[in-house]
Amino acid sequence: MRLLLLLLLAVPLPAAFEVTEATIAGLHAAIQAGEVTCRQVVAQYLRRIAAYDKNGPALNSLVVLNEQADVEAAELDRRFAQSGLTGPLHCVPMIVKDNFATVGMQSAAGSLSLAGFVARQDAFQVKRVKEAGALILAKSNMAEFAFSPVETVSSILPGYTRNPYALDRVTAGSSGGTAAAIAASFGLVGLSTDTGNSIRGPSAHQALAGIRSTMGRTSRAGIFPLNLLADIAGPMARTVEDAARVLAVIVGEDSNDEVTSASRGRPQEDYLALSRDGLRGVRLGILRQAYERDTADAEVLRVFSAALGDLRQAGATVVDGVKVELPKRPAGSCMGFHYDLDRFLASLGDAVPVKSLSEVVKSRKFHPSVQVRLEQAEKSKPNGPESAECVAEMAYRRQFREALQQAMAAQQLDGFVYPTWSNPPRLIGDLNTPGGDNSQVFSPTSGFPAVNVPMGYTRGTLPAGITFLGAAWSERQLLRWAYSYEQATRWRHAPASTPPLR
Repeated sequence: MRLLLLLLLAVPLPAAFEVTEATIAGLHAAIQAGEVTCRQVVAQYLRRIAAYDKNGPALNSLVVLNEQADVEAAELDRRFAQSGLTGPLHCVPMIVKDNFATVGMQSAAGSLSLAGFVARQDAFQVKRVKEAGALILAKSNMAEFAFSPVETVSSILPGYTRNPYALDRVTAGSSGGTAAAIAASFGLVGLSTDTGNSIRGPSAHQALAGIRSTMGRTSRAGIFPLNLLADIAGPMARTVEDAARVLAVIVGEDSNDEVTSASRGRPQEDYLALSRDGLRGVRLGILRQAYERDTADAEVLRVFSAALGDLRQAGATVVDGVKVELPKRPAGSCMGFHYDLDRFLASLGDAVPVKSLSEVVKSRKFHPSVQVRLEQAEKSKPNGPESAECVAEMAYRRQFREALQQAMAAQQLDGFVYPTWSNPPRLIGDLNTPGGDNSQVFSPTSGFPAVNVPMGYTRGTLPAGITFLGAAWSERQLLRWAYSYEQATRWRHAPASTPPLR
């Protein structure tokens, strides 16, 4: 770390390009115009990290930095001088969640039990973004093993990750480290995971665009699992367009993740076919079942009501009174953390310090807040895919999808909308007041895609997000709606705690 900081201080800063709130298109235009080099871009981001992650506001969002970042940036500059941009993500500094296997960098899923583990090969999505020209700048803090949707605390990094919009507030979980880092412009875009909330919730809490794609659209290979029945990995960014650019790179079938066989033969989608008029003629149902509860915050509901007005103003028809007749969930657990983690750790061989969930529990190297959950998971029956519990679970998920499709057909809906969280970000350490997470049910259970976009602020400074939920394989349409809403409202602004450096 000390050597890396010394190297970056030797890199002269450009006068014409500022990384705060930068976009991929803006970065590439500046590089092509000769206004900035990749080394200068990386140096600017590293300066911001040095000033704001452990110092100043002390966001505490990052676990490890890429010690080869300056060398990799110099190589990208060399290649650009020879033949231009190396790919659609040329010199895009990325923040990657700590549960993605990343060659040359520790990947510990937020747990001391996995400290020191360095993967021998990249996770599929990490490999894809590198091939597209991206540079992995840092690994981000996460809720340990991705357990918590409400806060970002782990045993691998002391202390909580702070919300850059209000330093006494949580980032949501489990991808709060990535969200805080991208919101504070420590990197240009990020990669995270979402089992029940963890891309969309932290995006809502930090005024970001976050995409949970259709189950089978993207590979989870090389990512520590929480529950493979619902695990998804994908992008978080400050703009919908940048999130779409990353999604375009990471989608595709992968022989190491059989769920992606569902995407076989599907045509290549143009996720960048974005339009300010993308909401015109679209019918969206208000999914009250996702968010209406007695503890919903009145200010969040007012912000959402105003967002519905903005959707109508942008040309959408917003339909109220939609009811989804949901099936009853079966008893028993199918696969789950115990089953999935044991198989994942076994696949890593001798490279990983613990070989099973039992060894994790025995090590005692984890945050006290996850002890009960780890011990309960260890005692749980690891029902495999052929078990009666899994057969029942698969039938339930199929019925859930059908219920959503039937509701959409009955009202001729293109999709649904609802507030991503019904309550503002909690104070750090507060586990008593209502959380308000609305993301755990509809998208994870159906496998349908969902996108979060900023919809405004409560308490003056606390971000709130709106979710667009669509049918399977509708990412292109969702991104068009999200982009149209984003461009019509322009709610995103940089947090005051991490201003541009002089």
